[in-house]
Amino acid sequence: MLLWSSKSKAAVWILAGVIGFAVYLLPIAVIILASFAGEWNNTLPSHFTLRHYADALGGESSGLLTTSLITGVVASLIALVVGAWAALALRGMGRLSRRLLTPIFFVPSAVPSVSVGLGLLVAFSRPPVLLNGTVAIVLIAHLVLISAFTFGNVTAGLDRLSPEFEQVAESLGARPFYKLRHVTLPLLMPYLLAAFSLSFALSMGELGATVMVYPPGWVTMPVGIFSLTDRGAVFQGAALAMLLVLVTLLVLIAVSKIPTKAAAPR
Repeated sequence: MLLWSSKSKAAVWILAGVIGFAVYLLPIAVIILASFAGEWNNTLPSHFTLRHYADALGGESSGLLTTSLITGVVASLIALVVGAWAALALRGMGRLSRRLLTPIFFVPSAVPSVSVGLGLLVAFSRPPVLLNGTVAIVLIAHLVLISAFTFGNVTAGLDRLSPEFEQVAESLGARPFYKLRHVTLPLLMPYLLAAFSLSFALSMGELGATVMVYPPGWVTMPVGIFSLTDRGAVFQGAALAMLLVLVTLLVLIAVSKIPTKAAAPR
């Protein structure tokens, strides 16, 4: 519905601002305050301290950040390779094959993450493939959950990629691998970086499947936050949550600074 009067527009903006503050800004503000709080017996916290951050960086929780970063980067890189490979492979197939096979890659995104974790736990808890209690099962869980988004981003990039560039390369005698490396992938770079960023962000915040399969020596930050808050250590959990947000944001900003060649739209 279109709004033409200035009063109706102002009312909509005010309503959107109130909803945005209540849904997005207020929860984040509460977490920030809790991460510095020493006590919270009244409306606002008191006895502000940096002890929770010191414990997160130097105490028992110090290894959670490294674990999450390694898991997120490795799983996202593997998902990027697998998703891009699948998208490129489907691109060379017929229209009917693409319509039949494409939905299969999006099945993991439609399945609850807890179900994915339970399935992996049941499938790999006995020979001949015994992965229960290993880091590999955590990486597989993340890979299953984020690969659909990587595939979707790369497929969208291929749909917007003008075929003339590759046709010119072929007319000049470029071999398939040379064309892929020097023409197709550089033009897809914005979509590849977007796919990695989305996969990394999802992996850093993944809890449902991870809490089902993680071994004691490989605890990610979401699992650590859940464990702390479940024991009543809400302030320490809030500090870990803010560190998780900060590190994820810094990595995404760094990825966005990588120079790319934008693909020309059709």
